[in-house]
Amino acid sequence: MVAPIIITAAPIMCAFHNVMLPSQNYGTKKGIKQGLGVKRGSCGGLQIKANAQNHHNGDDKISKVVSKSSIRQNFTIRSYEVDANGIASVETLMNYFQGSMIYHGKTLGAYNDVAGTTKEMIKRNLVWVYSEMQVLTYRYPKWDDVVEVETWVSTAGMNAVRFNWIMRDFKTNQVLNTASSVSVLMNKLTRRLSKMPEEIRRELESYLVNSRIIIEDDHKKIPKLDDTTADYICTGLRPQWSDIDVNFHVNNAKYISWILEGIPESILMNYELSSMSLKFKRECKIDSKLQSLAEVCSDNNNSNNNVEYNHMVRFENGVEILRGRTKWRSKLTHNFDIFNHVPEASIKDL
Repeated sequence: MVAPIIITAAPIMCAFHNVMLPSQNYGTKKGIKQGLGVKRGSCGGLQIKANAQNHHNGDDKISKVVSKSSIRQNFTIRSYEVDANGIASVETLMNYFQGSMIYHGKTLGAYNDVAGTTKEMIKRNLVWVYSEMQVLTYRYPKWDDVVEVETWVSTAGMNAVRFNWIMRDFKTNQVLNTASSVSVLMNKLTRRLSKMPEEIRRELESYLVNSRIIIEDDHKKIPKLDDTTADYICTGLRPQWSDIDVNFHVNNAKYISWILEGIPESILMNYELSSMSLKFKRECKIDSKLQSLAEVCSDNNNSNNNVEYNHMVRFENGVEILRGRTKWRSKLTHNFDIFNHVPEASIKDL
């Protein structure tokens, strides 16, 4: 066993232990990129949560009602919302999507509070929770860029709705990101999922779009990970009070931070997240103790130089909270060719 590498960063302290695997070939079930080994760590400490609504100039106040069911809202990328590369963090983008979702309902007159609830939802103590989330990123905005987020809601079966987003560069109108989430109703008293009452369906029906598809569903199964299948395990994760939202559970953006805890530093330094698919299993509260697991699916030896991981966030007792899949592309290419071919041609209007 390789001697453990101790990494200390005040006020966050992380201890990682490298355990070399029998095979260094990504093609094997337990293979890992050469020189990385298996990372098992203990992570905890304070986290800084990006807040999409904490802006102080006029840029983010600009909004436009595109139609009865669609609005656009502007955000300026702040210095505290960028990562070590000077680009907007994934958590920042997730907060923008959530913030624009609430603003969308408020502007159109559907929602009555910061939780995005309608009058009939308030009567029944119901709130929205994500069951699935997909994000495709073509290019990340950088510090001081102004982005425009378009939001609309579509149908997703009898008991769910789908929130959709397109993020554009405000100056060029080029598409930067697309995202989609399936949301269901939860009773905030019993913490159980609920069917959608007919009264709520009638409240929302005039705002729902039936024909517009922004991201195709990811039907590829995400496996459940455990200690034997995971290549990386980070333990000792705990939510902070600042991670809790108005529904008294962990904000969805925080899960991204926990997923990233299971990614090797070499990947974070040399690659950027290009797509993400999340499936939420249950909520997480303030007193939870968590672990983040990651499994290597493919490495940078493939033709497009991409890396792919499966993820799971679970309680210490093994009960899973979330499953996910992330895909990473090399930062060296900057993906300009992909970016220039993205705009509206990738958006389907049936």
